[in-house]
Amino acid sequence: MTNLVNEAFLQTKELVMQALGELVADGTFPAEPIPSFIAEIPADPKNGDVSTNAAMVCARPFKSNPRAIAQKIAEKIRLDGSCFEKCEIAGPGFINFFYSANWYSSVVKAVNEEKQSYGTTDMGGGKRVLVEFVSANPTGPMHIGNARGGAIGDCLAAVLEKAGYKVEREFYVNDAGNQIEKFGKSLSLRYMQILSDAGQAVVEKNLAIEDFCKEIYGEDGNRAEFPMPEDVYLGMDIIAHAKSYYDKFGKQAGEMSEQDRRKSLVDFALPVNIEGLHKDLEKYRIIYNTWFRESTLHNDGSVREIIEKLKASGHTYEQDGALWFRTTDFGDEKDRVLVRENGIPTYLVPDIAYHYNKLAVRKFDKAVDIFGADHHGYIARIKASMTALGVDANKLDIVIMQMVRLVRNGEVYKLSKRSGKAITLNTLLDEIPIDAARFFFNLREPNSQFDFDLDLAVSESSQNPVYYVQYAHARICSVMRKAAEENITIKPFDPDSAKLLDSAEEKEIIKLLANLPNVINEAARNYDPAKVTKYVIDLATLYHKFYNACRIIGEEESIMQARLSLSLAVKQVIANVLDMLKITCPESM
Repeated sequence: MTNLVNEAFLQTKELVMQALGELVADGTFPAEPIPSFIAEIPADPKNGDVSTNAAMVCARPFKSNPRAIAQKIAEKIRLDGSCFEKCEIAGPGFINFFYSANWYSSVVKAVNEEKQSYGTTDMGGGKRVLVEFVSANPTGPMHIGNARGGAIGDCLAAVLEKAGYKVEREFYVNDAGNQIEKFGKSLSLRYMQILSDAGQAVVEKNLAIEDFCKEIYGEDGNRAEFPMPEDVYLGMDIIAHAKSYYDKFGKQAGEMSEQDRRKSLVDFALPVNIEGLHKDLEKYRIIYNTWFRESTLHNDGSVREIIEKLKASGHTYEQDGALWFRTTDFGDEKDRVLVRENGIPTYLVPDIAYHYNKLAVRKFDKAVDIFGADHHGYIARIKASMTALGVDANKLDIVIMQMVRLVRNGEVYKLSKRSGKAITLNTLLDEIPIDAARFFFNLREPNSQFDFDLDLAVSESSQNPVYYVQYAHARICSVMRKAAEENITIKPFDPDSAKLLDSAEEKEIIKLLANLPNVINEAARNYDPAKVTKYVIDLATLYHKFYNACRIIGEEESIMQARLSLSLAVKQVIANVLDMLKITCPESM
């Protein structure tokens, strides 16, 4: 788990502290406590590779000018055996350090030796994290928002794994509650329409299922012969389910009570939908450890148990025949109903039971949810419920994800959720490569608006970021093939030859290679996999720049071997990042 940037930070602090110790010992500075100071990468490369503000924070206790302090420190610093070749004073008193040739060589060596494991860190310390994402209602196909949530959630889980956490991925199946009631009502209405005279007339046309659905659906899902109320699902998938049920069971459900008919239709259609979710997500390269069904919380008594636990906490009260949760005790804007006056729990109760199950029953160290922006207000009440139940609410983190807009030919797609014409995950993946979908959806921080350019996603140009990165990998493979064709033997890594990598382009690449572990940690800490995609775009950019500026094949032997080693290191890191994002690494394009 090499992190040569962090090691350089530590060395910087050690060198400064050693120098300060000598300066205090010889009476140059008073024996005052040394304030905390930082070592960091300066924004401008002209200011060195690592910079520290040690002299400035010592100005007050030493009662001296920061630049004068910095000069004294620099005079005492001994760089022998360190990863630096020189240090300089800049500005009001910054001390700037510059990497030695040995440091650059050690980075290339580390990447080529650690290979697939390079970039891995131990920040997570093996703590167990449950990442729950997508969790679309199983009453219909997944839409474009689920496509973004799937890419963000899966890639975030991979980042956390790379950062040393033990991660599990989970899909919460909402197979109970109001949405299932609405699903049953919608199916029943469409089924009974098929049994009507108008419906039977359509049946007799023996249309293919897609054409049958269009005939019933009409222009807007509400054809006059087959009217539908406002509070139902209007997608053509509902018609398809009702027709499939009719084809298998005929008219017998028409004789059932409304309740029994709805149950029979839901029991038939829901498993089909859930299997569809499985298939679509697997196509999207997402494999879950667990598909957790909401119905289990009702069936095993967890929902009732949570109600009793909340009552016992002293944070509930009864009003107008309903049971209320006093979430205002925990900063929520208003109290929430737990159990309606008819005795039926609200959707909030199984959600509380589910999060309690994650943290108190299965005892995950951290639970991370990927939520759409419309769930923002939901965070306070869930955290309040955990606190009321004696669970540390800080163990629950919510990542808010903004919706995405699809753009084609410079215009935004107009999508209608009510009419069922919204583009689904499956149709999106039929239009664009999976690589592009997973990469594009992670180009922006989750809580940012994002326009998905469908034309750009399928273009084979440097403007397409995933193509640009993949092309860098393929370009390096091409270099290696050319070396083989010219009977050039790629020699084992030679630290002395690697010291010849001293051009500005080469140093830029190596410093970026060295920073991968810190990028992984920052992405994991901020729950932002976009930091990783931006990193690999930057790496591809620097490699293309290096390739155009520095000859490889045909250069003097030692320099050629050094540049081949550097190219292999870049190839390895690109592969490590793309593998983490489950994006392919082509060897030719």
